Amino acid sequence: MRFSWPGSPRFTLDIKRFSVGNGERVLLLGPSGGGKSTLLSLLAGIVSPQKGRIDILGTDIGRVAGGARDRFRAEHFGIIFQMFNLLPYATVIDNVLLPLSFSERRRANVERGGTPADEACRLLERLGLPAGEIGGLRASSLSVGQQQRVAAARALIGRPEIVIADEPTSSLDRQRQKEFLELLFEETGAAGSTLIMVSHDERLAELFNRSVRLDEIAKIERSRA
Repeated sequence: MRFSWPGSPRFTLDIKRFSVGNGERVLLLGPSGGGKSTLLSLLAGIVSPQKGRIDILGTDIGRVAGGARDRFRAEHFGIIFQMFNLLPYATVIDNVLLPLSFSERRRANVERGGTPADEACRLLERLGLPAGEIGGLRASSLSVGQQQRVAAARALIGRPEIVIADEPTSSLDRQRQKEFLELLFEETGAAGSTLIMVSHDERLAELFNRSVRLDEIAKIERSRA
């Protein structure tokens, strides 16, 4: 698989082979700006490679057309973006519930055990965010650390098959980081979800089934031209 950003050939990511097993917890390590977030975008079908293929759950996601690819992502992926991507003027609860508006499968997973609102509150409480206190607040009114945890609850709701997390602990102190990862492992483990998490913190490697350095699986080309 080979990818360079359109109009910016100065950075090229070339990966011969990279595979993750069902239910595996993988930590992807590397320095900031090294291409880790680009790889996550490729895996989620946010961008497509110029060469090669990316098979996700038996589907070559690069060959799926735009709208169908968006639906595929909503059905099968929970994503914790580095910049959170919350709806700033929507409430915390509405942000957490958002994926269920685009995925019948994830909504059905939630409704087997109760109401979507109850599940959103449960996840928020597990992340140390009392839903009774902040559930009705606008996301833009929260601290950075709180927004990060709301983004995590949104990614986890509905038991997605794949969870990808881009530096999800960067705004948390060590204790919150530990609690967050324990929750992430418990929730993805209970759902049988595959977890791929990006970080520059090598101390986290021992907590995962496997850690991979990006430079071990990828050839990264940079040009000054």
